[in-house]
Formats: sequence, structure tokens, C-alpha cells
Amino acid sequence: MRSPVLLVIAHGSRDPRHAATVHALVRRVRAMRPGLRVETGFLDFNIPSVHGVLESLAAEGVRDVVALPLLLTRAFHAKADIPAVLREAPAQLRIRQAEVLGPSPLLLAGLERRLYEAGLAPADKSSTGVVLASAGSTDPEAIAVIAEIAREWRHTGWCAVRPAFASASLPRTEDAVRELRALGCRRVAVAPYVLAPGFLPDRIARGAAEADVLADVLGPSPEVARVLLERYEAARTPLPAAVGA
Repeated sequence: MRSPVLLVIAHGSRDPRHAATVHALVRRVRAMRPGLRVETGFLDFNIPSVHGVLESLAAEGVRDVVALPLLLTRAFHAKADIPAVLREAPAQLRIRQAEVLGPSPLLLAGLERRLYEAGLAPADKSSTGVVLASAGSTDPEAIAVIAEIAREWRHTGWCAVRPAFASASLPRTEDAVRELRALGCRRVAVAPYVLAPGFLPDRIARGAAEADVLADVLGPSPEVARVLLERYEAARTPLPAAVGA
């Protein structure tokens, strides 16, 4: 039986680095799962559009699709925008929407690897405060998830971890950096909890001016690619029937 097509749905951006990063991530996913068809669609700014990809798949005779939001939290795009676009898909397509990528231990592993690539060492953890800097959201569920990730990450050995947001919510990255300095952390690092470069990640970088270390975005890292495949498998595999059902 043919596996469902994996449709990765990205937000899109006027910044060309965004689409380039998304395509690099999709290439990594394809390399990890040879034989799995992986397509990319954008909600805005970039092509192909999600609607255009779905129309093309239906025209080819594809029937099963797993639509995977390339998002770290369940905010407005995952709850409203993407379901609305999928409802407009050709009727012959059977579409299952996968869960967003976060939270996941793999993403924390990816964040740590980015920090080490930026110059930290595992031995630095206990004396380093980390700012977990996300894009921000007006959705309270998404904000609560970021705060919980920061609390959990703190328990892995960092001096302290504080969430920060580039928009919509407070504190800002620069305020979290100063708070960690005031706590007495020997060094302060900023870990952008974002997938691709763009306007808000650039704002995070400016807010990290007083930090000792600024990590790169998660980007096309192997950890992110593995989470994509985990979410795909969970969406394509039916849940077992309840006993007695």
C-alpha cells in the first residue's frame, strides 16, 4: 500500500532565507526517508501555495495526504489558517493534519546542538543562563507551552532558562538577557526557538546584543527532520480501536 504523501506546510515570508531554509529541511527529510514523497506548500508570500500543491496532487490521482504544519506551537495558524485551507482541498483527497512540531525532546536536543556550535561546551551548562527566544504569539496556549519548555529545559543542568518573545508577548530577549545577568549567571546565551531566518529572528538577534552567545535558528537540523517524520508517522497510523468498541 502506497504511503500518504507528506505535505509540509510552511508560513512563508518575504525574506528569501525563509523559503531556502524550508527547502533545505525538506531535502533532509527526503534523504532520511527515501521513497517517501514529500511536497512543500506555503500559506503566504512564497510559491507553491498549499492550495496549488493539493490541486496538483489530486490531478495526479493521489488520494492520501498527511498535512504537516511547519510550526513549533499550536497557535492561530495551526488552529485556524491551515484547517481552513485544507477544507478547500479537492474532495477526492483524504487529508490528515499532523500535530505541530513542538514540544519535543528532539527540539531541545537541536537547541543545545546549536548552542554548542555557537561556542558553548557541555561543561558550561551549570554556569550559563539561556534565553529561550521564540517569535511570540497572542495565543495563551502557545505562550504557556514556551514557558513550560523553559522550565523543563532548566532541569537538564543549565544555570537558569528564561522564555522571551520577539512579538505579541513579554519579556523581550534583551530583558531576559539582563535578568539572567542579574541572577549571577557567569555567561548568557540566546537560543532562538524558531525554524527559519526572517524578520522576528532578526529582532531576537538584535535583542541578544548583550549576550555572550547567540545560537543559530533550528533550521534544517537532523533533530527537526526527525520530529517531522515522527509527526508524519503518528498522523498516518490509525489509533487502535478501543477494547469492546
